Amino acid sequence: MPTGTFNLIDQPCVPVRWKPGSTASTTAGLRDLVGLRELLLHSHAIESLAVADAPAHAALLRILYALTARVAGLTEQGADGDWDEHRLDVLDTGQLPPHGIDAYFEEFEDRFFLFAPGGRPWMQDPRLAEQCDASNTAGVNKLIVTRPSGNNHSWFRHDTDSAPEPPTAPEAFLSLLVWHYYGPSGRCSSREVNGAKTASATAGPLRTALSYHPEGTSLFETLLAGLVPPEDTVNGAEDLCPWEQDDLPDPDHPVRESRGPRSRHTGRSQHALLLLPDEDSTHVRDAFITWAYRGERLPREDDYLIWQTSQQGNRYPRPADAGRALWRDLDALLLQHPPAGSAHPQQPRVFRSAVEVSEDLRVRALGFDQEGQAKDTQFVDASTPAVLGYAEHNDPRTVPAVGRLRQFGELYGRRLDRAVKRAWAAYVRDPKADGAAWGAEAGARYWPRAEAEFWARFRLLDRTGEVADGGFDPAATRRAFLRLAEEAYDTVTRPVTRTLRGAKAVSEARIDLYGGTPKKAAAVSGPRTKLKEPIA
Repeated sequence: MPTGTFNLIDQPCVPVRWKPGSTASTTAGLRDLVGLRELLLHSHAIESLAVADAPAHAALLRILYALTARVAGLTEQGADGDWDEHRLDVLDTGQLPPHGIDAYFEEFEDRFFLFAPGGRPWMQDPRLAEQCDASNTAGVNKLIVTRPSGNNHSWFRHDTDSAPEPPTAPEAFLSLLVWHYYGPSGRCSSREVNGAKTASATAGPLRTALSYHPEGTSLFETLLAGLVPPEDTVNGAEDLCPWEQDDLPDPDHPVRESRGPRSRHTGRSQHALLLLPDEDSTHVRDAFITWAYRGERLPREDDYLIWQTSQQGNRYPRPADAGRALWRDLDALLLQHPPAGSAHPQQPRVFRSAVEVSEDLRVRALGFDQEGQAKDTQFVDASTPAVLGYAEHNDPRTVPAVGRLRQFGELYGRRLDRAVKRAWAAYVRDPKADGAAWGAEAGARYWPRAEAEFWARFRLLDRTGEVADGGFDPAATRRAFLRLAEEAYDTVTRPVTRTLRGAKAVSEARIDLYGGTPKKAAAVSGPRTKLKEPIA
């Protein structure tokens, strides 16, 4: 029989990277994998999490934020509304309170077993053993999202459902989180509840979304900076994580409203899972994966996303795009009132207060480029240099500079894409040709160099608040991004310029780099025409 002794509190399950110069406090040394207790106790000596899969990293951070708030006593504003001051007090001590960590894990020790035959395993539903078909389980290849399963093709490793390789308990722990936050919609294993049997699940709360997290010089700083101030109405005793609640959730009557940041970031899963351990409880041999709630999807609530508004007026999180560099979202991250755009982006709520922990915070973007149902494309994991010192309330003179710097980079990227596609269509004499191959090559040459140019000019902006517009030089910036676009255009189109037809097509399309052919209406006096470039 499985022993059920794998407890996430003390058994190693989270990969970490220690700060240089850190020394071990035990004879076990500095381990690459630590339990949750050791992680919180030594978060000041840990540089960061070392989770390779971006969606697992983003999900684990939300779990750790909830734990940090509880052990540090930061679950509500308090009678005096001094949550911010209390967070700074914790920051000044240099570490999370050990007594708070021990007290918390002593209270909920039986809720942190990854395997708990006959009990209540962490973030799992033991009722699935009775409510699902035991002869039609999901299997471990389905549990690990990077593995092929079913009829999917094998790309990087060969796994078969008939002879799967059991994942280790730490690997299954991270995969469990990925399913809770990024699980797909569509058909899943059948689950029968109260006489009704269905096999349809809705998508996880973070599916397709890209989340942004402040990152400090240690995990301790990262966790404190990632805490979102609870609203004045939040009662810490009611704002509970799923494993802290007395009863398992009712699939027919899900809680539609969260009670605060902790339940908002940990209790929105749409999937129910149950891991089945092997004989010695070190590996997972099988898994149930099915729906958690009937009816409509729980509201998507999250404080680490950029929220946008569609043309129909619907609010949605900015999707993860593996081909989009993080600097292109920088103004939406840093500015409470980013430059107007068709999507009306809103700053992630966490960045309104993160700078109070440190001005030298970086921004980490984590997500999963995927569609709402089964198709997964690529993980997204990117990080900026320390930028939060440019936060709007700290240095308002940088507001227009950051936005216009990003706009220039985006402008010439779009013009380059349009120019090479037009040149290709003219060269092949097919107006319907999309020139996707040239567009992809031009983008691959332009965007990495544009990112380097962006950061180089970003670092030159004045931070004293004494120079108008942060010392931003629009003319030089325009020339710099234009030069990068010209070089990419020349390189991509060069192979066809040895023919008369190709040279003519490339020459005529080149004008799109400079904004295209001026319209005749612009040459005569009349109403003011719309500007095509950011205002210099």
